[in-house]
Amino acid sequence: LTYTVLSKRVLLRLVTEGHVRGWDDPRMPTISGLRRRGFPAEGIRDFADVIGVSKNDSVVEIEALEHAVRDVLNRTAPRRFAVLDPLQVVIDNYPEGQVEEMDVANNPEDPGAGTRAVPFARELWIEREDFMEDPPPKFFRLAPGREVRLRSAYFVTCTDVVRDASGMIVELRCTYDPATRGGDAPDGRRPKATLHWLSASHAVPAEVRLYDHLFSRPDPGADGDLFADLNRDSETVLRVCWAEPSVASVPVGQTVQFERLGYFAPDVDSSPQLLVFNRTLTLKDTWAKVRAQG
Repeated sequence: LTYTVLSKRVLLRLVTEGHVRGWDDPRMPTISGLRRRGFPAEGIRDFADVIGVSKNDSVVEIEALEHAVRDVLNRTAPRRFAVLDPLQVVIDNYPEGQVEEMDVANNPEDPGAGTRAVPFARELWIEREDFMEDPPPKFFRLAPGREVRLRSAYFVTCTDVVRDASGMIVELRCTYDPATRGGDAPDGRRPKATLHWLSASHAVPAEVRLYDHLFSRPDPGADGDLFADLNRDSETVLRVCWAEPSVASVPVGQTVQFERLGYFAPDVDSSPQLLVFNRTLTLKDTWAKVRAQG
């Protein structure tokens, strides 16, 4: 498997030298590591069925494993809202103190999965990358004077930008169109971008751990020193994240999709005071494109 080492001697050294959190570290190619990362057993079985059994040594692209897992999660993972790099939005013409519950689909791929209620209020969080003050031509998300759809909620338009003393953007002032509740306009207009969001007063805090390949090259150690190929950026910890309230009840062992962000699984380090989620996979599937190209 590319970017992977299966030697027990090497794995033991990774653990004893503190390069990983333990045998169940989400970056480790162990059953406990894959489980902690959020890989479903069905996805691993599907991967094994695809590659088959051979007596000859061969190298399998890790993207093939990720594709099999992603295919299962796309069908089965409940959708939830989370914001990993928050930027505050204040809707000036939304009534202060008012809270609405928006009906949001649990999984568009499975109509039988039903819906859930997500609270909506005057002050929201959105992803910082979903706003640009001076956007390039193909950026269709939020910008001054531009209208976007908040998924399953309302159309909003940015009217002002608030900065702190250093010049950093800390808040967006917006207005909303009350006639667009649910995400559709009576006059048929359709914004080019749909953003996920959270009510700032209802969101729960979370730590999110983003994982990449444990090794920085597909053939670790090919030049002789395997540990020189360790990916020093294989784990990134985001400590100021927010999630919708229902995420607090997601049990360890279940993987969810944070909409527009990827698949995530609650970690054993989670507590009622602070949720901890591991990124299982991103939404991008390079393997599907490779297969399509033959």
